[in-house]
Amino acid sequence: MGALIIGLFFMAVGWMVSNRLKSKFKEYSQVHLKRDLTGAEIARLMLADNGIQDVKVISVEGQLTDHYNPMDKTVNLSQEVYHGRNAAAAAVASHECGHAVQHANAYAMLKLRSAMVPVQNVSARVLNFIFMIMIFGGFFAQNILPWSTAILIMIVCYGVFAAFAIITLPVEFDASRRALAWVESRGIA
Repeated sequence: MGALIIGLFFMAVGWMVSNRLKSKFKEYSQVHLKRDLTGAEIARLMLADNGIQDVKVISVEGQLTDHYNPMDKTVNLSQEVYHGRNAAAAAVASHECGHAVQHANAYAMLKLRSAMVPVQNVSARVLNFIFMIMIFGGFFAQNILPWSTAILIMIVCYGVFAAFAIITLPVEFDASRRALAWVESRGIA
């Protein structure tokens, strides 16, 4: 029962954070910029100002699906951000370019976070496997994988997720700090 309450608590927190992000994006989508630039133009300008010539700015499907992909060196902006001429589009586009600047400058926390991605992916697969065993073959699989071992593996996997989240925080804060400083210095908003 305690695990269910903890799970529901974190689901509620996640839902509240998601709703807050969407409402702030909607609010700042109504704020016009001093300079009439789209999110794509802002991204290209920030990259150029930082001497980054090998990163492409592209449009992707979805809402708030914006991200920087260091593997193919692309700043991926949702259509609303890519074409948007408002403070929300400027903030998101410049934040994602902040990650490209981190990558170009070999920011240590971004390198650590990138190194952890495969570990997190393996942890997710392991958890899915364990959950499938517990759901479909829990009674039969006890001889193969005792409950105490399964719980220990789950704790380790969730520990990897927690470490990844903790490492992600300074990466995100730094990207936002870089973006805000650049937006202010350029008089964008």
